[in-house]
Amino acid sequence: MTSRSNRAGSHLTGQVEMGSLGNGAWVNQAYCGTPPPIPRVISTIYDPQPVFPGSMDSIYKVDTPSPFPEPPDSTEPSLRKKRRGCCSLIKGLWGTTLTENTSDDRELFVRTTLRELVVYLVFLVDICLLTYGMTSSSTYYYTKAMTDLFVNGAGENGVTFQSIGNMANFWDYAQGPLLDGLYWTRWYNNQSMETGDQSFIYYENMLLGVPRMRQIKMKNNSCSVHKDFQDEIFGCFDVYDEKKEEEENFGLINGTAWDYHTEKEIKGSSHWGLLTTYSGAGYYQDLSRTKEESRAVLKELVSNLWLDRGTRVVFVDFSAYNANINMFCVIRLVVEFPATGGAIPSYQIRTVRLIRYITNWDFFILACELVFCVFILYYIVEEILELRIHKFSYFGSIWNILDIVVILLAIIAIIFNIFRTVKVDGLLGNLLENPDIYADFEFLAFWQTQYNNMNAVNLFFAWIKIFKYISFNKTMTQLSSTLGRCAKDIVGFAIMFFIVFFAYAQLGYLLFGTEVASFSTFVKCIFTQFRIILGDFDYDAIDRANRVLGPIYFITYVFFVFFVLLNMFLAIINDTYSEVKEELSSQKDELQITDIIKQSYMKTFMKLKLKKEKISDVEKALRSGSGEIEFKDFRETLKEMGHADHEISAAFSRFDQDRNQVLDEAEQERMKKELEEKRDALSAELNNLGTKYENDIRENVPAATNEHKRLGSQTFIEREQFLRLSRHVLHLESSVANISSRLALIMEKIGFDDLPGSSDNVARQ
Repeated sequence: MTSRSNRAGSHLTGQVEMGSLGNGAWVNQAYCGTPPPIPRVISTIYDPQPVFPGSMDSIYKVDTPSPFPEPPDSTEPSLRKKRRGCCSLIKGLWGTTLTENTSDDRELFVRTTLRELVVYLVFLVDICLLTYGMTSSSTYYYTKAMTDLFVNGAGENGVTFQSIGNMANFWDYAQGPLLDGLYWTRWYNNQSMETGDQSFIYYENMLLGVPRMRQIKMKNNSCSVHKDFQDEIFGCFDVYDEKKEEEENFGLINGTAWDYHTEKEIKGSSHWGLLTTYSGAGYYQDLSRTKEESRAVLKELVSNLWLDRGTRVVFVDFSAYNANINMFCVIRLVVEFPATGGAIPSYQIRTVRLIRYITNWDFFILACELVFCVFILYYIVEEILELRIHKFSYFGSIWNILDIVVILLAIIAIIFNIFRTVKVDGLLGNLLENPDIYADFEFLAFWQTQYNNMNAVNLFFAWIKIFKYISFNKTMTQLSSTLGRCAKDIVGFAIMFFIVFFAYAQLGYLLFGTEVASFSTFVKCIFTQFRIILGDFDYDAIDRANRVLGPIYFITYVFFVFFVLLNMFLAIINDTYSEVKEELSSQKDELQITDIIKQSYMKTFMKLKLKKEKISDVEKALRSGSGEIEFKDFRETLKEMGHADHEISAAFSRFDQDRNQVLDEAEQERMKKELEEKRDALSAELNNLGTKYENDIRENVPAATNEHKRLGSQTFIEREQFLRLSRHVLHLESSVANISSRLALIMEKIGFDDLPGSSDNVARQ
């Protein structure tokens, strides 16, 4: 009967406490099963964190095994292990607003969202460290130095790479600025750098391997000459087409420069040029490690007419490494020779970090990468749990789709990071063994650039995803509510807008495409018209291209698109935003973060108050005895005050050092001293908590007063009176909770728990 009464009392006080905490205190049965049993762990006066304030468990702790019997726990070990195992782990680590039933509990929703936000902010900081750790300001200056040298540098005849207009200009550049920039063997005072046959560009950047020149030719008679010109024109070389590439050997036919090689043979890759996309095949010539030998190779190519009418593109590829900043610079100079004649130069300089882990900062980034992998694994499990619960309705939220996109991009980034590390080690090892070969870093540099781009996009999505976790505040939902409500109107408007927009794009392409560069293709027309909307346009070029239709095109486009359609778009958003803002201002305020903080103040205040009263009960039991206090008398006194047997045994054995079930005067003094110290600490904590609570009230009273004035309320209460009433309500709540606990224990003593369903009835009362 005693053990049953103790269990009923603990269960009843737990029900009273949970009632004060709200619905969100219980584990969600729909997702994690029934609530776990009340723990039998006996806490201590040193640990002021009670599980249920109505229980003596929150006061004492046993450092050694208690000699007194404790009431048996009716819960089966296997069931208790199951409840506290997987369910508690999932709820603690992966509890989200989608895995818990928060539809009827606003407080649980806000708390869960805040926990998700804190975890996600740690993940966001980690991914920011990763992305910013891969680059530095030195990247820009390294690229600029190489651009100034190989693109903007001029030779003795004044030819720069950007000024190349024909094949003769290309050879002048190759034998002048290109060779001068590639081979640095002497200082500015003409003294030798004593680096052997190795070149250091700008004295700091080691040239890796040897440079390579490659060209792609078209077959003769790959196009048809009109019959009227067949007697005068004997050759026809079409615009570039991979199917019409020249694959026959030509010229001297005694080296790689004159023999055709497929893309697979030279391990090349396609290139997206200004005119078209070129394959990785063709005829190539590797230069030497010295300037004199390379100059001789170029003279041989010029004298034997390596470039001719069939040539459509020439590539110059080389790589450099700067050990000071641990950066690779992979350079590709491209000169396209269109079928129209002339030359179109372009270049591609990729500055990347292929060797990752050298300095202490690099190893810190490595640690961040490992943390990043753990986070991705965590979020994979989280999304699987949410998908398992919500099935296909999971994909109805744009935030869930964004979660999947971020995870997929992260997985691809992790895989590429491993692949890049292995590939670079193999490539550098081969280069060190054979320094006279061409170092093909183009493939790795390309994918490293794509990897950086992917991380940039992933970081962008990661920042946007923050809006998912701040949606509990109505102010933060104005943007999403506005866009969601006006989505249909915007779609209808977009159809009308793009009909007019594309009509003007085609008109501009046909009118000005032959003379104005910004209208030379249909795609350029589209971007040019967006620039006109923003005020960036060249009206003189349009006017020169067509003096009659040019001004008409410009005036009508600006009027209909800029003044009419664009302002209609803004009007749709403005009207919807005004409606959403008005509705949100008239809605009743939901539970906010400040409300949760105030509730936690109240609950903590009540728990500390009850704990202080229980310490007073123990002190009364000590004062009731004279001389030595036996366990029997101590137990009876505290049982009359409503405490359970196992709690009394724990408190007694805590100070009964000789285990004789008697507290002598020394043991009583030690117990009194520790209880007084703990009571003083609790009193100070209660005072501090009350001060914080009053400060919060003072901060919110002006806002509440303004709200009453806005609503036309005629009721006015003085601030001091309001604070006094608030303290009375706080004290009243604490007293009611204590009385309820005492009442439950009294009803238990008179045998009320013997009635069917009595515990549940009392809990409901």
